Amino acid sequence: MLTLLRVKNLALVEEASVSFEPSLNIITGETGAGKSILIGALYLLLGERADTSAVRAGESQCLVEATFRLENPGAVNAVLAEAGLDPCEDGLLILRRTVKAAGGGQAFVNDAPVTLPLLKRLGALLVDLHGPHDHQSLFQPAAQLDILDAYARADKERAPYAAAYAKWQGLLARREELSADIGDLAAQIDLLAYRVKEIEEAAPVEGEEEKVRAEQQTAGHAQRILELGQLVVQAASEDENSALSILAPARKALEELARLMPAARDWPEELRAHTDAIAALSGAIQRELSGIDADPARLEWLDQRLAAYDRLKRKYGGTVAEILQTLETSRTRLRDLQSRDQQKAAVQKEIAAAEKELQTLGLALRKHRAAAAEKLAPAITAELKALGFEHGSFGIQLLPAETPAATGLDRAEFGFAPNIGEPMRPLRAIASSGEISRVMLAIKVVLAEADRIPLLVFDEIDANVGGETAHAVGRKLAEAARRRQVIAITHLPPVAACGAFHLAVRKSVKDGRTHTHVVPLDEPARVEELARMLGGRESTSVALRHAAELLAAARKK
Repeated sequence: MLTLLRVKNLALVEEASVSFEPSLNIITGETGAGKSILIGALYLLLGERADTSAVRAGESQCLVEATFRLENPGAVNAVLAEAGLDPCEDGLLILRRTVKAAGGGQAFVNDAPVTLPLLKRLGALLVDLHGPHDHQSLFQPAAQLDILDAYARADKERAPYAAAYAKWQGLLARREELSADIGDLAAQIDLLAYRVKEIEEAAPVEGEEEKVRAEQQTAGHAQRILELGQLVVQAASEDENSALSILAPARKALEELARLMPAARDWPEELRAHTDAIAALSGAIQRELSGIDADPARLEWLDQRLAAYDRLKRKYGGTVAEILQTLETSRTRLRDLQSRDQQKAAVQKEIAAAEKELQTLGLALRKHRAAAAEKLAPAITAELKALGFEHGSFGIQLLPAETPAATGLDRAEFGFAPNIGEPMRPLRAIASSGEISRVMLAIKVVLAEADRIPLLVFDEIDANVGGETAHAVGRKLAEAARRRQVIAITHLPPVAACGAFHLAVRKSVKDGRTHTHVVPLDEPARVEELARMLGGRESTSVALRHAAELLAAARKK
């Protein structure tokens, strides 16, 4: 249950901490006092989109925080574990969110930063919140089917059906793609075949172009390179007057000089190093010259190979990698076009199998829904009787959908007959907002029992009802609060009198600014609040006596 709600700098509320009890919590106050600010705070904590205008004027941010004490935290802990967060300690869960006036904000669960989608997932397990306009969703067939599935706990059947539906849709899209008009098929095949053949015959290899270009540079000047190289070799080591021949007598002279003159001891080694270097250079040049091919035929091949690379790069990509990617893409597309008829046949076969699977899963889901509808309709009818429709009747029709949808093969049609002798009419045909509000309350009570949602919140569920119906709504809320924590904002004294815990929202002006406060009411204060609701600002003795009678009657029932 929700034990504490803290609000700071949200709209008219500068700061408030509101405690709640595990039964029916009633919130009342004059119009404009700020009752719905508390509901707005809950919406923020449930992951709804934030409006920066909600931040109190002159403040940089607002803060909302809710503390929940969970009897069975298993489902919440599973969501937390999936998000990599620690489980609730002793069932304690704290949700906190800040909204900045300049935009943005943060969300936390037990002090760990989280995303808004995670808040929404947790909120769906913690709170069922019904606002004054939410009953409009009851008119939508999709929403009615969701309500039936929620009561039926149909996730086990609906998930595999949804997966099969997605697969079927993908196959239909593939068939459409294969059947699309792609112009002159033969011309496209010829073009792709030519492209593939041209690249395959050229057989480009990454890194080869650089090697060919380097060899071509050498081969183009082969004759001059050979001449110059041979000249160096001859001067260094091969001619009679080569450097090595000239230095040979010098080596012998230095060796004798080293024996006679201590200062010349290292000179022979220095000369030997230089002569060895000349010999090594001569050998290296000879080896390089031996690898040079001055054959004109080789040079022609190199020119042609480079021309092939230049041609491919102009047509199919600026690099060899891009050319090879074009080749692979063209091969794939060519195979696709050449095998289009075979692919169509294969996809059609897959579609037939997928449709068969879809029917099997859809019928299993329908069977589960039908069984749930037989229980849900009487359960809602029973709740409606307690809400003043003594002879009312609620019905659920499960009809085949025109075409398979992501939600199944069915569509649901909720019907309602408020009086004896009246035919069952679709819920969307109900004109009275008072009637539809009570239908929504009945559905919420039944669904909450099925889903075990710990907190039900009703913001003016009793709008447009009065008289004995107001008493019936109050009794039903009190009855629901025996099994769930319930928070209800109301303008009706008979509903407020049924609460076990009463909060009043007060508005005051201080230092030229409006402030909203939330005050828990004791017994005398409750009587005064109910009297205000009955008679306006001035609580007359008649209004006070009537208020006391309302409280006494509510306790008896």
